[in-house]
Formats: sequence, structure tokens, C-alpha cells
Amino acid sequence: MTDAVGSIDMPDAEDAESKKKGRKGGKRGKKGPLGRLAVFYRQIIAELRKVVWPTRSQLTSYTTVVIIFVVVMIGLVTVIDFGFQEAVKYVFG
Repeated sequence: MTDAVGSIDMPDAEDAESKKKGRKGGKRGKKGPLGRLAVFYRQIIAELRKVVWPTRSQLTSYTTVVIIFVVVMIGLVTVIDFGFQEAVKYVFG
């Protein structure tokens, strides 16, 4: 019996990556700390340019929804807290 082509026991070709020597540092290794910091800030600005910012009306509606949600949650927690308080008063006198 023969092995299938490309089997684990007998690979049909050597990996090209296994023969390559790894580079030390790459582009970052050639720059000093200030150069790397400058590249970092340039990348931040490039990412911020990709952001889709909400319009003023969207921002207003989102803010309104968040404020209403927070007020509702505060009311819910207050009611539950008051209920537990009354239950503890009833149980322990």
C-alpha cells in the first residue's frame, strides 16, 4: 500500500516558510521610540476617519433613549428595593 499524496507521514513538498529566515524587528525595529509613537498616532487618526459619526438628530434621539432607559431602570430598582425593605421589616419586625 502507498501513502496518499500530501499525507502527514510523507508530505509532497517542503514548506517555503520553513526555509525562510525570520526578520528581526521589521520596519518597527528600524525606528526609535518617537518614530513608533508617531506611527501609532497616525494610525489612530486614520481609524478615526473611518468612523461613521451620527448626525445631530440621531445623537439627540440616542441620548433621549438612553436617559429614558436610565430613569426607568432607576424607578425599577427603587421599587424592588422598597419591596425588599418592607419584606425585611415584616419578617424581622
